[in-house]
Amino acid sequence: MKDLSHQLDWIARLIAHDTTSSRSNLNLIEDVEAYLGELGVETFRVQNDDGTKSNLYAVVGPSAPGGVILSGHTDVVPVEGQDWDTDPWVATEKDGKLYGRGTCDMKSFSAIGLSLVPEMLKADLKRPLIFALSYDEEVGCLGAPSMIAEIAEKAPAPSAVIVGEPTNMNVINGHKGIASFRVHVTGYTTHSSQTDRGVSAVEAAARLIAKIADMRAARARDADPESPFEPPYSTMTVNVVRGGTQLNIMAGEATFDWDLRALPGDSVVDIAEEFADFAKGVETEMRRRAPSCRIAIEQMTNAPAFAPRDDNAAADLAKSITGRNATDVVAYAAEAGQFQEAGFSTVICGPGSIDQAHQANEFITLEQIRLGTDFIRRLIGRMAA
Repeated sequence: MKDLSHQLDWIARLIAHDTTSSRSNLNLIEDVEAYLGELGVETFRVQNDDGTKSNLYAVVGPSAPGGVILSGHTDVVPVEGQDWDTDPWVATEKDGKLYGRGTCDMKSFSAIGLSLVPEMLKADLKRPLIFALSYDEEVGCLGAPSMIAEIAEKAPAPSAVIVGEPTNMNVINGHKGIASFRVHVTGYTTHSSQTDRGVSAVEAAARLIAKIADMRAARARDADPESPFEPPYSTMTVNVVRGGTQLNIMAGEATFDWDLRALPGDSVVDIAEEFADFAKGVETEMRRRAPSCRIAIEQMTNAPAFAPRDDNAAADLAKSITGRNATDVVAYAAEAGQFQEAGFSTVICGPGSIDQAHQANEFITLEQIRLGTDFIRRLIGRMAA
């Protein structure tokens, strides 16, 4: 195996920044900015509204069309409540694996690219490689759209976007979309012995949750067996529920969050409206007993699906570099759909296995790091030709 020390150093450098989505990512952004600045590469921030988080993009090579965007998110999921054998913020090598939060999802891809910037600069690139580092991907792909819009407006038009999510270097040309909703139910509080006077917000929430399960089951029954997705239908789940104060009090408040993973071609609007129509019926029943009852639905996120296409130049590029003949799709959501929606030819291809993502003792194998490094080096060669 070729020496990977520089790549491992960079992975460790990014892992050391705690960029859990609930925290700022500016420590990592400033580190990358300083490094690229020392190499003479100009960087551009696209910040959130209050300046606590930022995207970063940088053009390595000439300001010419036909380059390739290397897209990676900087945020990671929390480690709280997980039983780690090593410090999650210290990259730890053991038995051919590198452990740490973000090693797999997905700092290794960005770290490999950053480690090879000196090689990019020496290669006399004819077309640029464009780093695009985002924030808040893990909480609904919130950060990337503003950066994508600025790149589309100001950067040289690229020929392809490679989103380096962990795929074991397989070539992925489709993913489901993700939308999330918060439902707040206001009931009417009485003593629990007076059920004829009160309205339990928890019971109303339970009816709404059952509706979401029914919606999922209906789509499972009607699923297209030829769909490449697993499962082959749009899914919706409720995984967070809060409500009530005490056993003998009719619950006055209940809140739950639900998550929609929509197939390409399925309408998020139509699915949300189906649920909202049902909720209106439940609210009407509640208000017959207590006019102050309410059901409020808030859409928190909506990241588009990434639709498989036969004419995908980015996928063709990734296949030619990896030697893979086939493409596949994934059930999880990523920023690829946002790049595609903005008009960019896009593919997902990166080192590591999604099976390790979000887990305690998250790791990437050294072999995957080697494959990812070889991939970027071959890409550099393509951009220099």
